[in-house]
Parts: sequence; structure tokens; C-alpha cells
Amino acid sequence: MEPEDAQILREGCVDFISISYYRSTLAARQQGKQSGDPLNLGEANPYLPCTEWGITIDPLGFRIVLHNLYDRYGLPIMVVENGLGAVDTVAEDGKVHDTYRIDFYRTHIRAMKDAIELDGVDVMGYTPWGWIDIVSAGSGEMRKRYGFVYVDMDDTGHGSLARSRKDSFAWYKKVIASNGEDLD
Repeated sequence: MEPEDAQILREGCVDFISISYYRSTLAARQQGKQSGDPLNLGEANPYLPCTEWGITIDPLGFRIVLHNLYDRYGLPIMVVENGLGAVDTVAEDGKVHDTYRIDFYRTHIRAMKDAIELDGVDVMGYTPWGWIDIVSAGSGEMRKRYGFVYVDMDDTGHGSLARSRKDSFAWYKKVIASNGEDLD
């Protein structure tokens, strides 16, 4: 770091805020109770549905986060990650019918649209996590899949690495083509 860098940092400002949103958690816990969350981010809300990893599915929480960040900082928001880790099963027809992933994205994109259209939040972009299955950074498992493209690989490294499009791939392609207007 050069001496003049400190002054540049003091005078500089960001043009937008980027966020990753996967879930909400409860901030308050009973004293002495340990969180079931491996990242120790708080307790799951018992009134919300959860994934098998205990991650709450909370599209309204997404809208609230967008609203609160925009209200606090007044800067455009870029959603750089939003997604659902789930166990995907290849059906007898050789395809992955991941309606649960489509439902997740549909409800979260609608919540984001409400934040934009009803709350006046300036959201400059949205990218889901992610387009292809990879080893989960959170759990170290391949079976916790996020992608629109299925990769034939298991937790022990066995598989052909063949790729195939899940149902969510075609759905999200349509969402992109309609700029988020066609969510059905």
C-alpha cells in the first residue's frame, strides 16, 4: 500500500452494492443453545420451509433485505448469488425434473420484482447460483446441487462427468428471454 492510497480510500465511494442471498435466520437464540448451522449464522425460522440442510426458503426475507439495504445506503443493488441447494434425482427418462428449483427461483424473482415495483428499490441485476452443478462450498458435497445443468458425479468422485440440462434450464432460459416477465 502506498501512502496516497489511504487518502484515495477515504475519498472513494462505491457505485453499487452487491449481495448474495440464500436464506434468512433468526438472530435470537436461547442461551447456551448451539446453532445447527455449520456456519453458525443463526437458527432457522421454524415457520418457514427448509432444505434438507436446514436452509430456510424465504422469498419475503429477500425482498426485505433488498428494501433495507436500499433504504439504508441509497445505492443500486446487484444480486450476484441466489440459489437453492437440493438433491437432484435423474428420472427414468434420463432427465432431472427439478420443479422445486423452479419454484424457488420463481418466488424469489417475484419478491425481487415487488421490491423494485412496489418498494422502489433500484436492482441493477440478478444472477442465480449457479448454472452448473459443482461441489458445494458450504457442505463439500456434490449431492447438494445448485445448477441448471446436471453433472454426473457423486460425492466420492465417481461418475462420467456427462452434463444434461435440467427442467430449470429451459425455464430460466425463458425467464432471461422475457427479462423476468415470464415466470410460469
